[in-house]
Amino acid sequence: MASYIEKGANTFLFTEYKYIGVFVVIMAFVIFFAVEESLGQLWTTVAFLLGAITQVICGYIGMRIAVATNYRVAFKSNTSLSGAFAIAYKAGCVFGFSVASYGLIVLTILICIYTNLFIVEYEDYTSMYQCLAGFGLGGSTIALFGRVGGGIYAKASDIGTDLVGKSEEGFNSHSAFNPARIADHVGANVGDVAGIGSDLFGSLTEALSAALVIAAASPTFYYQPSAFWYPLLLCAFGIVVCILVSTLASGKKAES
Repeated sequence: MASYIEKGANTFLFTEYKYIGVFVVIMAFVIFFAVEESLGQLWTTVAFLLGAITQVICGYIGMRIAVATNYRVAFKSNTSLSGAFAIAYKAGCVFGFSVASYGLIVLTILICIYTNLFIVEYEDYTSMYQCLAGFGLGGSTIALFGRVGGGIYAKASDIGTDLVGKSEEGFNSHSAFNPARIADHVGANVGDVAGIGSDLFGSLTEALSAALVIAAASPTFYYQPSAFWYPLLLCAFGIVVCILVSTLASGKKAES
């Protein structure tokens, strides 16, 4: 059953990303011709595309972690609830840390590259970070479709399971004799995991991009370009703290 769920999740995600890719390309052309030339049409478009690509990678990572963990947790819970908790918790940590880290790493590299190519005078920082706001826009674009599309599929499959299996055939929603349960679990993976991962990445990149844009427009940071790294360092410090705190989690109480 786990193999069917994995195949279904892969099929849905690749199909969804195929159609999203068409929309992203169209949006890239719109951004390129809509942004003022003084703000850097090409730089904004490149940042937008990188944000969208990174978002797709993070959503796929989350889905792969979920389908590889679900049946392991179910199997382990037959003998040890604390063991099942440990597997699920570790998988969640991998997903959360990877999504936050990828977003931070790509944005940091992009800032380094843009600083070397873009900056001549201090006033260029304002334009540069406005271009980098396209990175958050790219992530939010994929998050919109990933969360809504996956959520609609999840709810439609859930209702379909109840209507056909329970009402017409008399099966329980998660009965082993109800083949619609596979679609239900596929929806849970692509909607609740890949979709939420998209939201996480989008929120992170939007917050960082907004902080940088506001800081670049503020006279407080005038002639202090090193201060622009503060939002990124704060985010990185938060990841380190979460890694340390995650070692304290335990599922021993679950046994009782």
